[in-house]
Amino acid sequence: MITALISRKGGVGKTTTAVSLAAALAEMDHKVLLVDLDSQASASQSLGVRPEDLSPSSADLLLKSARAPEVLRPSGLPNLDLVTGSVDLLDADAQLGAFRGRHLRLRATLTAVSELYDHVLLDCPAGLSVVTGNAIAAADGFIAPTTPHFLSLSGIKNLIDTAERMAWDAGHRVRLLGILLTMVDYRTKLTRRSVDQLRQEYGRQVFAIEIRTNTRLAEAPEHGRTIFQFDPHATGAEAYRLLADEYLMRCSGDLQGHRG
Repeated sequence: MITALISRKGGVGKTTTAVSLAAALAEMDHKVLLVDLDSQASASQSLGVRPEDLSPSSADLLLKSARAPEVLRPSGLPNLDLVTGSVDLLDADAQLGAFRGRHLRLRATLTAVSELYDHVLLDCPAGLSVVTGNAIAAADGFIAPTTPHFLSLSGIKNLIDTAERMAWDAGHRVRLLGILLTMVDYRTKLTRRSVDQLRQEYGRQVFAIEIRTNTRLAEAPEHGRTIFQFDPHATGAEAYRLLADEYLMRCSGDLQGHRG
């Protein structure tokens, strides 16, 4: 199963979700590959990779026709491998414009290794770029993390429609695995109203589990550790374990999920 994590803008917990979901699945003995497609390489650094050690990277897959086995590396965690991000992706959209079949380059490279893994998670850059289009064209499904704030929620329909159109343009079908609410803080009435509105509009398309605001989740990346290494008993760790359970159900076709 290849899953892209996409968002229209940064700051919605997408990378935290990519890293934490990958680590949770690996903890459950699933073989997982995390592909960091962001020029900031935040997912890679969240797993302890130093900026000077990012090469070879996903930029080599997209821009230099490297084969996936050449850029894979162990993450240091059992069952979890990594393809790092790189600053070389900063102008990837412009460089990809010179390639024929520019939206299909990632699909071609991942096909060779996807059968080695139970799950391949693609952490996309914020925005609907050519790089994200490559991820969508390679993916079986996608997750759309969002915060319960007006500006984030207002773009959800456009995000989903655009992702599905990107896949269609690439001769591919991709399914929404779910909208994931992140950074949820019920101390404000606005949060409750926003969450209720989203669930009323999208129903089962919204993950039942919600990721609440959690300081330990925010602190873990600067230590180069997953939440399960940093504080395995934190509420954020438990939330992502529950998300992994629901993700597996949704991958199998059960959109009901469960309430966490």
